[in-house]
Amino acid sequence: MKVLVTGSAGFIAGYLVQELLEQGHDVVGLDNFSKYGRIEKSYQDHPRYEFVEGDAKNATLVAELATRCDHFVACAAMIGGISYFHEFAYDLIAENERIIAAAFDAAIHAFKKAKLQKITVLSSSMVYENATMFPTPEGHQAACPPPSSTYGFQKLAAEYFAKGAWEQYHLPFTICRPFNCVGIGERRAVTDKDVPSGNIKLAMSHVVPDLVQKVLKGQDPLHILGDGSQVRCYTYGGDLARGICAAIFHADARNDDFNLSTPTSTTVLELAKLVWSKVHGSGPGGKPFRHVCDAQYPHDVQKRIPDVSKAKRVLSFEAGTSLGTVLDEVIPWIREEIRHGRM
Repeated sequence: MKVLVTGSAGFIAGYLVQELLEQGHDVVGLDNFSKYGRIEKSYQDHPRYEFVEGDAKNATLVAELATRCDHFVACAAMIGGISYFHEFAYDLIAENERIIAAAFDAAIHAFKKAKLQKITVLSSSMVYENATMFPTPEGHQAACPPPSSTYGFQKLAAEYFAKGAWEQYHLPFTICRPFNCVGIGERRAVTDKDVPSGNIKLAMSHVVPDLVQKVLKGQDPLHILGDGSQVRCYTYGGDLARGICAAIFHADARNDDFNLSTPTSTTVLELAKLVWSKVHGSGPGGKPFRHVCDAQYPHDVQKRIPDVSKAKRVLSFEAGTSLGTVLDEVIPWIREEIRHGRM
């Protein structure tokens, strides 16, 4: 199969492209390097990978690429951490609407005129921003209050694009909702600005790279946003890539949606202590853990726990990589990024 992946130079897409190539598929990647700047991936010169530099809002370009492919994974989007949601509140909804509209215009064209079989949409756990049921099952996004953030609201809108394209044009779809992806490759974004966090300034992105950076840079006591009771399910990027691939190709995933996540929940304070112990050691010989709490952002969701039984039942997918194992990969990578001045 040949698969078009927009936003192919991004964080989750990087894991996805690698997984697709390892499974023997041909991949066409589209990106304009607006997130991290010009970077090269390990698979850049892979014989079955074709990279096209271009804008995912260019529906004509995306349509031309989609007509050559069997599947289309719409990954391209403006995305960032909690401070990003506030700094770019308008751009997140406006730009992402333009991107997703171009994707569906292109997919509808390629489905009608060529061999495209389906579009797979990378949504977000933020559609459950105001969830009232935990663990949160698929379908609850239609029952709970809509997301408060413009990012979450737009991701919910992207899911309605999929439903509308099916109803009017019979374009098959699958919706994937990743939960708190962690791994290597999440670099400082071009648009990131340094935000003070205690005695350290950093681009407030996602909680894992932020905490790792602060601990590696010697912050003591460690500053965390809020009281640390926020609950997340930190899911390894390699696991997510396997889940997305399963959703792309599984026959029973057609016109359906899936939460893709580890079922293991962790509080921010538990995460902070684990990162600290990985860097400074634990037990009598380790450096005592100390922390202080900073004011949190309004859209810092307090609890995010998915019901993952549907993905297991339908796709035979489980995310089994532990947070400790992920940190053993992430911490050395971030240490090198800091050493080279890239973080």
